[in-house]
Amino acid sequence: MKIEILGTESLGVRGLCCFVTTENQKILIDPGIALGYTRYKLLPHPLQVAVDEKIQKKIIKAWSEATDIVISHFHGDHIPLVNANPYQLNIEKIAGLNPKAKIWAKLSLLSPTEKKRAESFSLTLNKNLIPAEKIEQKVLRFSKAVPHGKADNNLETVMMTKIEEDCVFVHASDIQLLNNESLSQIVSWKPDIVLASGPPLYLLKLSKDQMRKAWSNASRLSEKVDTLIIDHHLLRDDTGIQWLRKLSSKSNKNILCGADFMNKPRMLLEAQRKHLYEQMPVPEDWHEAYGQGKVNTDYYWNLAKKQYNSIELYDEK
Repeated sequence: MKIEILGTESLGVRGLCCFVTTENQKILIDPGIALGYTRYKLLPHPLQVAVDEKIQKKIIKAWSEATDIVISHFHGDHIPLVNANPYQLNIEKIAGLNPKAKIWAKLSLLSPTEKKRAESFSLTLNKNLIPAEKIEQKVLRFSKAVPHGKADNNLETVMMTKIEEDCVFVHASDIQLLNNESLSQIVSWKPDIVLASGPPLYLLKLSKDQMRKAWSNASRLSEKVDTLIIDHHLLRDDTGIQWLRKLSSKSNKNILCGADFMNKPRMLLEAQRKHLYEQMPVPEDWHEAYGQGKVNTDYYWNLAKKQYNSIELYDEK
């Protein structure tokens, strides 16, 4: 089994997209991408946009090769969108591409927004989505709908994916390590490698009790798996890396972020947005011009190559 993490916060974008290759299947999970539309009252820095462009190309390539595509839930950083903003993956870029691929999706307990997105997603692709919860098919197995974060959030749920071949890999999208039942399900699958969303420490609404629960669940999970990859919500600010470092110091297992797993430099661009604007100033009209196709990101990408070690690892090969 080969696991490639394509897009997540430690790789410079919002999402938890990965591509898993087994002997007979190629499985693309959560093929979406986003940038925080405003952070610190700032639109995405052009360097963020440049990385976003490169990862979008990787997701589109993986979509073209996939035998199976998995949608854990219908949030805008996890699926191609009909009404995408300039920093999300527009569904028109993959419409008609690889029509034979099966698309497995969580179709129960959808919020009103998710229901509309699921309908437009299916209509635009002219393809029926396969209800996946609790289904087992070859190397794939799916969980029931579990909470997106805290347990009382009934209108926000996600689906976890297990892939088993020579090892067991679990993709636990947006669970945020805040629900004990979700953790018990993962542990019962006896995984070797887990990719999970960590707690959103950057949100002021996250209570101290929730922080303690996320830490307890992360510690519990780290004892049960050989490699634990925690990313996504956790790494939207610098406190997430400190949290991950502390967890790793208390474990004898591999505790990583997505960039670490992929042997790429950490690019916490969401957390560093203010710093990026200071280091590489942006004209006031840049985003409007970018949306109109009048400017591109080349200048900022080339500038970043001079300032950041190993950024060239993100170039398309």
